[in-house]
Amino acid sequence: MRFISTRGGGQPQTLSNALALGLAEDGGLFVPETFPQLDALPPAGLSLAATASLLLQPFFAGDALAPQLDAICAEALDFAVPVQPTTEAGTEILELFHGPTAAFKDVGARFLAACFARLPRAETDQPLTILVATSGDTGGAVAAAFHRRPGFRVVVLYPDGRVSPRQAHQLSCFGDNIHTYRVQGSFDDCQRMVKSAFADAELRTAIPLSSANSISLGRLLPQMSYYAHAALAHQARYGASARFVIPTGNLGNGLACLWARRLGLPIGEVILATNANRVLPEFIESGDYRPRASMSTLANAMDVGAPSNLERLRQWLPDISELRAAVSASAVDDARLQAILRAAEARYGHTLCPHTAAAFALIEDRRAAGDTGRFIAVATAHPAKFDSVVEPLVGHTVPVPDALAALLARPARAEPLMAEDAALTAVLRAL
Repeated sequence: MRFISTRGGGQPQTLSNALALGLAEDGGLFVPETFPQLDALPPAGLSLAATASLLLQPFFAGDALAPQLDAICAEALDFAVPVQPTTEAGTEILELFHGPTAAFKDVGARFLAACFARLPRAETDQPLTILVATSGDTGGAVAAAFHRRPGFRVVVLYPDGRVSPRQAHQLSCFGDNIHTYRVQGSFDDCQRMVKSAFADAELRTAIPLSSANSISLGRLLPQMSYYAHAALAHQARYGASARFVIPTGNLGNGLACLWARRLGLPIGEVILATNANRVLPEFIESGDYRPRASMSTLANAMDVGAPSNLERLRQWLPDISELRAAVSASAVDDARLQAILRAAEARYGHTLCPHTAAAFALIEDRRAAGDTGRFIAVATAHPAKFDSVVEPLVGHTVPVPDALAALLARPARAEPLMAEDAALTAVLRAL
């Protein structure tokens, strides 16, 4: 299989080349030249790694990494992604926070790192620099996945003061080959700076660069696996397609579910939940894409004013009526998030993170409108990562998972950085 740019420029690339490049030559995002269909669905009941390996075979076909796909999946996807019941009939929760940094980003980050470790490298004394802009969880997952891997260094940019204290600590606690910068701006500034670095041909000639944001195929493709895993189990148990309600900011998580359905997985309705940054819902409603500066919310990992993966969605479904038929989206403001968080333990038997609360808000709206069908809410992060938001609302401390506790016990340090493209260029050249 070959991969092309969403913008139509450049040459088609192999999967290995698309992973190494991160962005296409013309600044677009890589998508399959022809989207595959599975000859047969994986059986229900397999491990996440086994499901992923079968699911991703068409995308790896003909690539140098294809013989190693099983090993990549086994290395990266060695933790559970359970679908848990709630105390409300018909509402379940897909827990994606059982990896080493307690967020769904562990799936894509670990998979990408396992792929990169197996890619052939040119003879050079320079490590491959992985650039990552993060609104909270991506940077920690990427840092953990690449920490102390020979031949790699990671440069993490996060918006200073716009992530939770525990997220900030986790982003900054690795050291060694991980370099963390607190940018004096928004996530959108961080994302712009990373894209500008990739667009700088002179810089990329001097310094080998690649991406670990959700713009990377290596992040996006494995995220289909947990939707496939959950949907196959749902169909086996209930005889029906699964309906997912997904918190989303940069749209990678939501797009992965839509791609899984496109492959032929038993997935029905896909509903996207954003926070008060309403760019995505407004686009689907009006057909007019109006990116703008993001605002800070309690669900900070979704504080995105220009969702990158919308470019992939629009390339696939350029007609707005087709896009509306494929997916819906609604925004949830902070007051509603607080109300959901306060009531969640009593109503659902689960403590939620602010992002997961957005998904439950949309399910509650559907229930109020008379929808009695089954929903799977996607839990994107452990609530302990947002203790400063969650604990005052639920009235007690939230137990910290062991892996997260170990990271929080490490010393942390992040360097300040101006929200300017030239500032990142100077940092990269200095490294």
